Amino acid sequence: MNYEWHDFVGNVGVFLILLCYLLVQLGRIDTQGIRYSIGNGVGAGLLCVSLYINFNLSGLLIEISWLLISIFGLYQSVTRTRADPGEG
Repeated sequence: MNYEWHDFVGNVGVFLILLCYLLVQLGRIDTQGIRYSIGNGVGAGLLCVSLYINFNLSGLLIEISWLLISIFGLYQSVTRTRADPGEG
Protein backbone atom coordinates (compact mmCIF):
# COMPACT_ATOMS: atom_id res chain seq x y z
CA MET A 1 0.00 0.00 0.00
CA ASN A 2 1.28 3.41 -0.96
CA TYR A 3 0.48 6.29 1.39
CA GLU A 4 -0.30 9.26 -0.84
CA TRP A 5 -1.39 12.87 -0.37
CA HIS A 6 -5.09 12.03 -0.53
CA ASP A 7 -4.64 9.43 2.21
CA PHE A 8 -3.12 12.12 4.41
CA VAL A 9 -5.99 14.51 3.60
CA GLY A 10 -8.50 11.81 4.54
CA ASN A 11 -6.67 11.08 7.78
CA VAL A 12 -6.75 14.76 8.72
CA GLY A 13 -10.50 14.67 8.08
CA VAL A 14 -10.92 11.66 10.35
CA PHE A 15 -8.87 13.40 13.03
CA LEU A 16 -11.04 16.54 12.87
CA ILE A 17 -14.30 14.61 13.15
CA LEU A 18 -13.02 12.53 16.06
CA LEU A 19 -11.57 15.61 17.76
CA CYS A 20 -14.96 17.34 17.59
CA TYR A 21 -16.65 14.30 19.08
CA LEU A 22 -14.06 14.09 21.85
CA LEU A 23 -14.44 17.79 22.67
CA VAL A 24 -18.21 17.34 22.93
CA GLN A 25 -17.76 14.41 25.30
CA LEU A 26 -15.34 16.47 27.41
CA GLY A 27 -17.82 19.35 27.53
CA ARG A 28 -15.42 21.70 25.73
CA ILE A 29 -17.70 22.50 22.78
CA ASP A 30 -21.45 22.49 22.23
CA THR A 31 -23.04 20.48 19.43
CA GLN A 32 -25.16 23.54 18.63
CA GLY A 33 -22.08 25.76 18.33
CA ILE A 34 -20.29 26.95 15.25
CA ARG A 35 -17.00 25.17 16.05
CA TYR A 36 -18.64 21.74 16.06
CA SER A 37 -20.26 22.27 12.66
CA ILE A 38 -17.11 23.73 11.12
CA GLY A 39 -14.90 20.92 12.42
CA ASN A 40 -17.28 18.22 11.21
CA GLY A 41 -17.86 19.94 7.87
CA VAL A 42 -14.18 20.41 7.13
CA GLY A 43 -13.45 16.86 8.25
CA ALA A 44 -16.17 15.44 6.02
CA GLY A 45 -14.99 17.57 3.10
CA LEU A 46 -11.44 16.28 3.48
CA LEU A 47 -12.71 12.72 3.62
CA CYS A 48 -14.71 13.38 0.44
CA VAL A 49 -11.49 14.39 -1.32
CA SER A 50 -9.83 11.16 -0.25
CA LEU A 51 -12.88 9.07 -1.19
CA TYR A 52 -13.12 10.76 -4.58
CA ILE A 53 -9.57 9.64 -5.38
CA ASN A 54 -10.00 6.15 -3.84
CA PHE A 55 -13.65 5.85 -4.82
CA ASN A 56 -16.02 4.13 -2.43
CA LEU A 57 -19.67 4.97 -3.11
CA SER A 58 -20.98 4.13 0.36
CA GLY A 59 -18.23 6.09 2.08
CA LEU A 60 -18.67 9.06 -0.24
CA LEU A 61 -22.44 9.11 0.31
CA ILE A 62 -22.11 9.15 4.10
CA GLU A 63 -19.47 11.88 4.00
CA ILE A 64 -21.50 14.04 1.61
CA SER A 65 -24.46 13.61 3.97
CA TRP A 66 -22.25 14.51 6.95
CA LEU A 67 -21.01 17.59 5.07
CA LEU A 68 -24.54 18.75 4.18
CA ILE A 69 -25.77 18.25 7.74
CA SER A 70 -22.76 20.23 9.00
CA ILE A 71 -23.52 23.06 6.58
CA PHE A 72 -27.11 23.08 7.84
CA GLY A 73 -25.86 23.14 11.45
CA LEU A 74 -23.49 25.98 10.60
CA TYR A 75 -26.36 27.93 9.03
CA GLN A 76 -28.50 27.40 12.13
CA SER A 77 -25.67 28.45 14.43
CA VAL A 78 -25.00 31.63 12.46
CA THR A 79 -28.67 32.62 12.25
CA ARG A 80 -29.14 31.86 15.96
CA THR A 81 -26.15 34.04 16.84
CA ARG A 82 -27.43 36.90 14.70
CA ALA A 83 -30.89 36.64 16.27
CA ASP A 84 -29.47 36.71 19.81
CA PRO A 85 -25.90 38.09 19.99
CA GLY A 86 -25.82 37.31 23.74
CA GLU A 87 -25.66 33.57 23.04
CA GLY A 88 -22.89 31.75 21.26
